[in-house]
Formats: sequence, C-alpha cells, structure tokens
Amino acid sequence: MSTNQPSTIQPSTIQPSTTLRDLSGLDNQPPKLSDSILIMIDFQNTYRTGVMALEGVEEAVAAGARLLERARAAGTPVVHVVNDGGEDTPYDIRAHIGAISDEVSPAEGETVVVKQVPNAFHGTELERTLTALGAAPGSGRDLVIGGFMTHMCVNYTAQGAFNLGYRPTVVAETTATRALAAPDGSVLSATALQAAALTAVTDLFGTVVATVDELPV
Repeated sequence: MSTNQPSTIQPSTIQPSTTLRDLSGLDNQPPKLSDSILIMIDFQNTYRTGVMALEGVEEAVAAGARLLERARAAGTPVVHVVNDGGEDTPYDIRAHIGAISDEVSPAEGETVVVKQVPNAFHGTELERTLTALGAAPGSGRDLVIGGFMTHMCVNYTAQGAFNLGYRPTVVAETTATRALAAPDGSVLSATALQAAALTAVTDLFGTVVATVDELPV
C-alpha cells in the first residue's frame, strides 16, 4: 500500500528582478503635471468600434478626458498625436473613424502631430514641437503620456522618448489594448498584455502611475 500523501501546492515564491532603472540609478518618482508636457497618443475613434476596438477603451477615454482637463487647468502644454494609415483604413484621419474622439479633441493652439509608425518621434515633428514648447531633450521637463495602444504606440513612444533623453511617465488608466494570439497558439488576454506592456516601460523607459489622480499637479 502506498503511503504517499497528496502534495500541497505552495504559493508562488517568485520574486521580481531588480529593474534596469534601479540598476542605472534612475529616478522613479512621477513628475508634477505642471512641470511636464502632456502627449495624447492616438485617441482615435477607430479604437472604440469595429476591428480595432480595445478592451476597456471607454473607461480609458474618460480617464484621458480627465487627464486633459487637469493638464489644461495646470497650464501644461498639450500635444496630440494621431496615426495616419491612409484612406479607407481603420486609421484614415480624413474620416470619422480616424479622427480624435470628441471627449479629448484638441483645443485651439494645441498641436496635432501625425505619425505612421508606433514611435511617435520617428519621422514626425514631435521632437521639434516639444523643443519649441521648452522641452528639448535633456531640458529636465518631463513628458506625460496617455493613449492607445498600450503595447504599441504608448510603449514605443515611451521608448523613443527615453532614447532621446526625456523622462516619460505613462498614466495607466488612460491606456488600453486588445487580446492577441501568442506565438504558441494560445490567446494572450488584453489584461495580461496591458500588464506586460506597462511593466516593460517601468523596467527602463519610464515611470507608470495607475490613475490620473496619482499624478501630482
């Protein structure tokens, strides 16, 4: 007769690795909104309906509107970024599908930068626009980022900003993404992909605050 007893499943003891930011001695404190420039990335109608609809997008747009309102009240310069995929695409900025959503539409005097790749700095006027607003790379003026999609344009714009010498901060509740097929054939949920993308940012490229209210004014 076997005397083996059923094994007890132990809770995970995996501990997180030290981030590259910590190893490099980089600051992890979020900036004051009033000392920053707000970059609103791809708050376009395409992410609210149809083939590109994102999980949690309505909540993210609402959070983006609150962030935009706080920034304007604080006198923070705002730059809007849109992705132009060309006519008759889900990113057609000449049509309603590619337009910026009404809740976060640009105010008079706010610059709109058009891009065609995930990194909003690549091949665009974004860096020149930021410099004109007093935020040249290395100037000490931080960037606050919100928008879509978390694992694409938010992630790669944060990386692009870091590579240029900026200190970006992503406001998590203003971002969203979608479920995707993983290379092994499984489905990676939007929740998992969202967490992975934001974690990738915090490993090196910048800081992340969970909500708009956590960003000091």
